[in-house]
This record gives sequence, C-alpha cells and structure tokens, in this order.
Amino acid sequence: MNKEKDRVNIEKDSRRNKKLSAREVALEILTRVAEDQAYSNLLLNQTLERYKLERLDASLVTEIVYGTIQRNNTIDHFLQRFVNKGLEKLQPWVSSLLRLSFYQLYYLDRIPPHAVVHEAVEIAKKKGHRGISGLVNGVLRNVLRSREELTIPDNLPPVKRIALQHSHPEWMVSKWIKQYGERTAEQICASNNEPPKSSIRVNTLKLERTALLERLRNQGLQAEASEIAASGIVARSGGNLALAEGYAAGEFSIQDESSMLVSEITDPQPGMQVLDCCAAPGGKTTHLAEKMHDMGTIWANDVHEHKKKLIEAQAGRLGLNCIRTQVTDAAHLSERFAEGSFDRILLDAPCSGLGVIRRKPDVKWSKSEREIAGITDIQFSILSDIRNLLKPGGVLVYSTCTLMREENEGMIARFLEQFPEFEPDPELEAMLPEPVREKAMLSAGMVRILPHHFHSDGFFIARLKRKSPDG
Repeated sequence: MNKEKDRVNIEKDSRRNKKLSAREVALEILTRVAEDQAYSNLLLNQTLERYKLERLDASLVTEIVYGTIQRNNTIDHFLQRFVNKGLEKLQPWVSSLLRLSFYQLYYLDRIPPHAVVHEAVEIAKKKGHRGISGLVNGVLRNVLRSREELTIPDNLPPVKRIALQHSHPEWMVSKWIKQYGERTAEQICASNNEPPKSSIRVNTLKLERTALLERLRNQGLQAEASEIAASGIVARSGGNLALAEGYAAGEFSIQDESSMLVSEITDPQPGMQVLDCCAAPGGKTTHLAEKMHDMGTIWANDVHEHKKKLIEAQAGRLGLNCIRTQVTDAAHLSERFAEGSFDRILLDAPCSGLGVIRRKPDVKWSKSEREIAGITDIQFSILSDIRNLLKPGGVLVYSTCTLMREENEGMIARFLEQFPEFEPDPELEAMLPEPVREKAMLSAGMVRILPHHFHSDGFFIARLKRKSPDG
C-alpha cells in the first residue's frame, strides 16, 4: 500500500511542479520515509525517475537522502538543543528539512553554509509560513555558530559512544559488541556509513571477464576485477550500470561481490537438479544457471507472484533456459517435490538484513531486536521442511545478508543438533579465494564476511552435506 501511495504522490508532485530543486526532492523523499516507513532505496529510484533530474542534481539528492537517514540519531542528538519544543513537536516536513540541512552543514564540506541556510529558508517559505521560515533560519544559524561545540564526548559508555558517533541504534551496537567485541563492532558501524560500491557479474556464457573489463575501461569507466568473486567486476565510476553497453544484451548482471560467493560455494554442475528456495529477484538463480552452462534444471521458487516475473525477466535477458519458476511458501516446498529430488539446494533465507545497511540505511531504524526472534523461527521452519528434498550426498547451502549470530552460526548449530544426518562440509574453506580466507571469519563449513572486510555487503554462508546411508 505504501509503495502505491508513494507512486501516486510522486506523480501528483511531478504534475504540480516539474522544477523542484534537488533539496526539495530530497525533502519529499525523507518526509515520506519518515511518515510512511517507505523503503528509501525504492522511493529514491522512483522519484529520480519521475523528476528526471540532471546527473549532478540526482547525485546530490542521493547523497542527502542516504546521508541524512544514515546519520539520523546523531543529527537529532545535536539538533534537539536548538529546537525548544523538541523535533517531535514539529510537522514532519519541517523536521526533515532541519535534518537534511544539518547533514549538509555538519557532514559535507563542498556546499557553502550560506547556500544551505538560504535554500532551507526559501523552501520553508514556499511550503509553510513566515513563522516556520523564521524557526528554520534561527535553528540553522545557531547550528553554524555552535559548529565547533558539536562533538561526541570520548568518555561515554562504549555502546552509547559508538551509537552516537556512527549513528546506530543502541540495541544493535550492544549485540555486536557482545558478538564481535568493541573494536569490530565500531568498524562495522563505521563501514555501514560508507557509500556502497558498484559491482557487476559477467555472464561467462557470453564473454570472459577480461573482455568486459577492457570494454568498460574503453568507455571511460574505472573498473577492476573483484578480488573475492571469480566473475565479479568492481566499477569505481559510471553511474547507473544498468544503462551501460551490454547490460540489455545480457552480458552482465548487477550484483554485490559477497552475494556472488553464494553461488560459487553452492558449486552446481551441468546437468544437476537444483532448488533455489527463496529466489527473487533472481541474481543468485541466474548465477547458478551460468555456472551450470545452462544445462540441467533449476527450480526458482518465491512466495510472491509478482517477484516470479522478476526472475523470468532476468533469465530472459541473460539468455538462460534451464530455470523453472514457481510460487510457493518455502516452508511448504516438501508438498511440491518428492524426497531426494535435488543435488543442490540453496536457501538464501529471509533475514533481518543488517549486513546491507550501507545500501538500505533505513533498515537500522526500522528493525527491532524483538523481530529477530520471529525471523529465526521462519528460517528454521524452512530448513526443516526442505531437508528431505536433498539427495543423500547432496549439498545444502544456507545464506543470509545479516550479521546476527542467532540467524547464522546459531541457526546452523540448531539445525545440525536436530538433524544429525547433515554435517558441515570442510571443503568450503578450499573453495574460497585467498583474500576471503585471510580476512573473513571462518568456522567448520561456514564463512562470515563483515562489511569492513572488503567494503562489500555483510554475508553469512554455510555449506552442509547430507550424509549417505553408508556413511
């Protein structure tokens, strides 16, 4: 419902005023994220497409939207002292305007402060009245006068200091300190505020990675081979890679490097029967198909009918024919297939998503500690249901894009305890590229990549084998 409401509102705004400034567009997005809990990445893409901003303006909107959401609680911590009645008493758009203006004044050094204040006041006049524009002007000028005093004390308790310094919820910081220690928890939080890298996966059925690298460089892009994914390329510039030459022809897909490792570790062979339990939008499914040379069968399942079309569209663009799609709740897949049907099963499980905060900064504010318990129940329910679909001697790969131990190592320990016919596959370590073996966190049949290891998404991958009856 929120997505449809966002789309309608954007269309209305677009018709009403086609010449909104970059900061006005950013304000609209931030206000709707705050009011409707809309996903910032989806709303940002929709809005940029509707308003068709110039490239520099689109970059500024992206910077302001993501930066303001990333730094939300630190910004509010500082702003509260300048708003007598409290930010929560202001209209949502006024709070959002103050936050995005503070972000520019405090975190960006390329925009003149007087320009930030002037445009904020003009927006306040346009959307509100003289009283509101006066409040905005007064608050922002006080911020400028107090700029040097706005620091986080070093003597705060670790959880509070890291939460304010790097703008994360305290419950999240507390859990990561318990699981990883204070230093690593701070590295994770700091890395979550960095801009995400752009990476693509070469469709090796159509061309070699070296050929695509050469072409991208000839187009003026700064591109280099991924050090952690065999078919990956990291692009340092180039904007929207979906518009680059070769994408529409299926020569590459846009995918994070850590995510590419999942299909590498699944290691399907040509002619195999493979089940991808939660397949949408299809990045890992199509990677599996490419590794199988498009020979064999992959059943790509998802619980949402509309997402099935996303998988089919990606398979069509890449020229892959071995993928079959279906819509089923993954916890009931045993009702659709006979026992022992598959050589490989991939469960890229529903999870809290706390490894991709860099790409979806609103995730850290929308998730709660209580939600994680509910998610682990779903994960275990799916694992329990699909286990018998694997042939004896077959491989089950379980992955998540979160950093929470209870969804990762804890989930695998729980599964192995209840189903001793499975065991961790010690071959996983040998399948990993050397940089991953050196930097990532390894345990028996499992690997966890944290966001600061390679500045890619945080990911957990476990490779389990179903024991044969003869051992």
